[in-house]
Amino acid sequence: MSWNPTQNPECPVSDTNSIETLIIPRARDLGGFEVRRALPSPDRQMVGPFIFFDQMGPAEFINEGGIDVRPHPHIGLGTVTYLYDGEFEHRDSLGTHQMIYPGEVNWMTAGRGVTHSERTSEDTRAGRSKLFGIQTWIALPEDREEMEPDFEHHKEAALPVITDTGMTARLILGNAYGETSPVTMQSETFYLDVVLDAGKSFPLPDNHEDRGVYVTEGSIEVAGDVFEAGRMMVFRPGDKMTLKAGPQGARLMALGGATLNEKRYIWWNFVSSSKDRIEQAKEDWNAADWANGPFKLPPGDDAEFIEIDPAMNRTKPKEWT
Repeated sequence: MSWNPTQNPECPVSDTNSIETLIIPRARDLGGFEVRRALPSPDRQMVGPFIFFDQMGPAEFINEGGIDVRPHPHIGLGTVTYLYDGEFEHRDSLGTHQMIYPGEVNWMTAGRGVTHSERTSEDTRAGRSKLFGIQTWIALPEDREEMEPDFEHHKEAALPVITDTGMTARLILGNAYGETSPVTMQSETFYLDVVLDAGKSFPLPDNHEDRGVYVTEGSIEVAGDVFEAGRMMVFRPGDKMTLKAGPQGARLMALGGATLNEKRYIWWNFVSSSKDRIEQAKEDWNAADWANGPFKLPPGDDAEFIEIDPAMNRTKPKEWT
């Protein structure tokens, strides 16, 4: 599908007053591997149903290096893994064993509870490798928080691509510009990987209540103000917004959807509208009853798991405002 937003006579002149929240992610060095977390933040817990947003890398591994995210649990959310560079080997307690490569999407719905791991594969560890991508969590609607866990993987070719001169947008989740991603969603959502040449414009979808943008490469301009890579902007609902790439071009993730009606609590890897439900999940994971308990370890990766830090376990779920 192609479009030409620059020829739209209703294309608005964006106003920086339309930026409701500007988020500067927190950076964390994991030993040669940097993660930048934009959501949740003290100023904004969610954008639409998106409650967690991490930029992974860019990183380069030498001498058989890589990533080892040991088996760990989730409830009440769906996880989205999307890579620009590198690969991950995903295993989960549903029995899934799936490689993910750039442009593809892993969508794991935790529901009432699931366990998974993500690692650099042995083949990739044999040489020099890179990793650069985005991981997000999407909070499930209250009536779907206890649904059966599920997993979907979609190849790059299955995702709709919207193009114009100097602009390419891949629709990862949800709907935008008349296109719909094949990924099964539980609430109204959109999630786009957008690449812009220098000076090219991109209008945000205006059919969604909550909308945000995270710049991963280059810069964008909004009403004369420039926002470099590593910034998330959340825009006021209803305002028509057009973003313009800087002199080096830009790559960005556009995200959002309908806001959830109920408050969400987040503690470690658990998301829920109920504090008691999170306390129960903590007890279940600490019990480590893989045979009879609600959590299982992934087949093929069941020799270790991430334990809850005892110091962290003394705290109650944090309520973000």
